[in-house]
Amino acid sequence: MGKNAIILLSGGLDSITVLAYAKQQGYACYALSFDYGQRHNAELAAAKQIARHYQVLDHKIIHLGLDSIGGSALTDAHIDVPMSPQQGIPVTYVPARNTIFLSFALGWAEVLNAHDVFIGVNSVDFSGYPDCRPEFIKAFQDMANLATKAGVEGQTITIHTPLIDLSKAQIIEQGLRLGVDYAGTVSCYAADREGRACGRCDACRLRKAGFDALGVADPTRYQADS
Repeated sequence: MGKNAIILLSGGLDSITVLAYAKQQGYACYALSFDYGQRHNAELAAAKQIARHYQVLDHKIIHLGLDSIGGSALTDAHIDVPMSPQQGIPVTYVPARNTIFLSFALGWAEVLNAHDVFIGVNSVDFSGYPDCRPEFIKAFQDMANLATKAGVEGQTITIHTPLIDLSKAQIIEQGLRLGVDYAGTVSCYAADREGRACGRCDACRLRKAGFDALGVADPTRYQADS
């Protein structure tokens, strides 16, 4: 069995690619997902199926109440998910989400004596979220090695971002080489209860453009009116 690694698993296209990559690299994978008050749980159902398919050693779903503070179209029912491109950081940004998620991953990594955390952030074809940038990841890794027993004792913790410099098409291409089946993944910001995508939100547009750029059939299940 390889080295232990924590994989942040949302149930979407990027996170399944990261899990497949980590498995291919020989890591013993533990998956971590979050029920953080998002609009739908379809992505969590997808994450459970993905975790079972890849036979991760454990899959935890952490319950967080980020909807109690709101501030994002993904956690606040009073803010509509935009269906056209926005300037600047869009309202789908969830305040401090990746900082919170990585902090939980860091804690579990210490418990498991794991020194590797994988997250599917991307800074090429993305919505402009500040916590998806290389500068953020570097800062968090620096903090992690100052704030943990493992780091203080010289056991460096590494935050892996294998997709951060790839276009969506390149991510899909890598996943297909790894044998990833994207049909069961959920990326949409406004998916219905069955996980069918709206086809119009930012996440859907980026995902569809990736398949189109490759000339590969898009396996995404769309809602009837999309």
